[in-house]
Parts: sequence; C-alpha cells; structure tokens
Amino acid sequence: MTRLKLVLIIVAALLVGVFIGAYLFSNTRPRSFLALNNCDGKCFQANELLGLITSVGLQKFSAFAPKVIKETDKTIALEHPNPEVRNHFLIIPKRDMKDIADLSDDDREYMVDALKVAGEIIREKKLVNYRLTTNGPGYQTVNYLHFHLMAN
Repeated sequence: MTRLKLVLIIVAALLVGVFIGAYLFSNTRPRSFLALNNCDGKCFQANELLGLITSVGLQKFSAFAPKVIKETDKTIALEHPNPEVRNHFLIIPKRDMKDIADLSDDDREYMVDALKVAGEIIREKKLVNYRLTTNGPGYQTVNYLHFHLMAN
C-alpha cells in the first residue's frame, strides 16, 4: 500500500468518526472534558460519562434498552436492574438533563411526560404505598435525570 493510500484511508476514517460523533452527540448538553487536573470539583467524573452514554443510548438506541415496561416518544420506563424493593422502576426522560437543577423551560414537556408515565404505571400496577424520587448529582451513580418509582 502506498503512503498516499494510507493517508487517504486515515483521513477518511477520521472524517467518518467525526460525522458519527456529531450524530450521536447532537442532542446532548455540553460537558467539560478539558478540566481533568486541578479542577476544584469541576472535573469530568465517571458518573458524568455514564450520563453521557445514557443520553446517547436513550435518544438513539432506546429499542435496545432492557426490561422496558413503557415507552413514549419522550420517556422510557424500565424495571430497575438491581431493585431495592419488589416494585422498583426507573422512569427516564429521553432528553439530556443532568438533574433537577439543570432543568430549563425547554424541558417542561419531557418532565410532564415522565410524571404521566409514572402515573400510568402506578394505576396499571395498582400501587398504593409508593414513592417517586430523584437524586442530586452527589447521590447519582449515573449523572442523568431519572426517577425511581418504588413500592412494596
């Protein structure tokens, strides 16, 4: 293989990677990858990476999510992979939102839909003693807004 062919293949692969990345991350909110040292608590953490991957996965590949019990165009609900109680569900908006403090007016319809889905699950499963919670960034394993619906 000539040197020119090798350079062309590398450039083509780089361009394909840029376009694929642009597509995958087009609907995510900016996160700083640059602050890695001496960042005074503003460094990119593992839970933020998980949140970014979750965002891309839910927006582009929700059909592959495990144990889905309900899905709309704005929300997906699934059984928790490690349930703490008998009925433990995750209700996740399909919009990249880190936590409650990250919400904007543009997120309203996603939040309303998530609560509507929670209500539908509560009625369908005839849950009475339930709670619906979300965690702030200090308690999140995955830095992506989601709700836990739990009932005995």
